[in-house]
Amino acid sequence: MATALIVFSFDPLVRFGDSVVSWETIGIAISIFVALVVAGLIALRNGSRVDDLLFVVLGIVPGAVIGGRIGYLLLYPTFLGGDVGRLIDPGLGGMELSLAVVGGAITGAMTAALLDARPGRWLHIAALPMLAVPGLGKLAMVLGGSGQGQATTVDPATAYVGPGPWGSLGPAIPSIPSQAFEGIATLLLLVAMLVVLLLPGFRRRDGRAFCLALAGWSAIRLVVASTWRDPVVLGPFRTEQLIAIGVLAGSLVLLGIVVVRRGPQDVPAAEPELPGVGPASA
Repeated sequence: MATALIVFSFDPLVRFGDSVVSWETIGIAISIFVALVVAGLIALRNGSRVDDLLFVVLGIVPGAVIGGRIGYLLLYPTFLGGDVGRLIDPGLGGMELSLAVVGGAITGAMTAALLDARPGRWLHIAALPMLAVPGLGKLAMVLGGSGQGQATTVDPATAYVGPGPWGSLGPAIPSIPSQAFEGIATLLLLVAMLVVLLLPGFRRRDGRAFCLALAGWSAIRLVVASTWRDPVVLGPFRTEQLIAIGVLAGSLVLLGIVVVRRGPQDVPAAEPELPGVGPASA
């Protein structure tokens, strides 16, 4: 038995009259709200239109849904059961986070390109919010007992007791707090990105900061997913780890392409610079 076992025993549901909502859902909603506020503040500092931000956010949604469902199908290949319609049925299955982020980034960039033909600027804006959502969202999963990792007898471990309902199977079994590990690591990466954005090479608003943030987050997913309960499918890797490797490699390739095409240094001093964000680039 783990000596540093943290046992959660509380009602994960909030009741408002006849309505019931989980603390986890509230936490995830707050994480999305925080990310939108951060994106809005960065957009204002960049001289971008906040109303354009709303269009970009709407553009993210379809790509996130499609990417997330494709990722879910990769995790659970038997999910379709011969019925392709199950893939787009919102009442069935779930979403895989890595490809949801990638899909959302693609359609969001396409929307931005239609707005002002400068998707790199919007990807730059999205670098920090993209980390805020999974960072805070994964910590919110602690409130619902979701995302527990493998059973463990070493420290640290968490367990959930009481009627729940809890999001993980066997919630009372001491398990690795995978969701907490990923959330904390992602927020630490967010702090590190705040420092990186001060470096001349990453002040250009051409998407390089987003590629770096996505690569870093994918590396975190690659490590943390090794503690998940999913089965190993190839060598030592689980499906989510293979997805993370693909996203990590793609992010680094795109980062290299952007740096080679746009140059490693900051834009000319003649372009306006805003505190903590850096000068704009075409």
